[in-house]
Amino acid sequence: MSDRFKEICDYLVELKNTSELMIGLAYSSVLLNSRELAEEVQMLEEHMDRLHTDFELLVISSSGGEDARDMLGLIRLGLATEMIADAAAEIAEVVLRGEETHPVLRMVIEEAEETVERATLSENSPLVGKTLREARIPEETGMWVLAIRRRGRWIRPRPDTVLEAGDVLIASGYADGVEDFRRLVEGSQNP
Repeated sequence: MSDRFKEICDYLVELKNTSELMIGLAYSSVLLNSRELAEEVQMLEEHMDRLHTDFELLVISSSGGEDARDMLGLIRLGLATEMIADAAAEIAEVVLRGEETHPVLRMVIEEAEETVERATLSENSPLVGKTLREARIPEETGMWVLAIRRRGRWIRPRPDTVLEAGDVLIASGYADGVEDFRRLVEGSQNP
């Protein structure tokens, strides 16, 4: 496979992964009434717009000698991921506009023991340099990392993802684990 096609493949994988992440975060923002998650979705949407444009330009510039129909198929796949991202942004927009929540959804939110928290990994945190598996965040805090924002990119967490100072961790879990999560990620001492 040529370097150009590998680059196209990498872009398409990132487009797919980002749109999937956005849908999950958007639904969570509504169900948990989380402005923080809705804001992450909006930032991801802006990232997705740039990524999609770069992808289309790469495909168009790589079409030398290839069947135009093959290239059109790639562009349409990229467009599909962009449409999914736009839909996710519309879902999150409901939270950002502060629209009145339907009474049934409001009851679900009030009954839920789950919450979402966003915290920045400090240089003092014992988690720096550890993989998510080694960090044992769910066992220590009851919170599960949904996404990591690192230097303008979003990462879908995997057990072997190594945590770096400056990472923004977006986690979901039980409300009583929020303080433990913040202390662990921010590297602060127990009160």
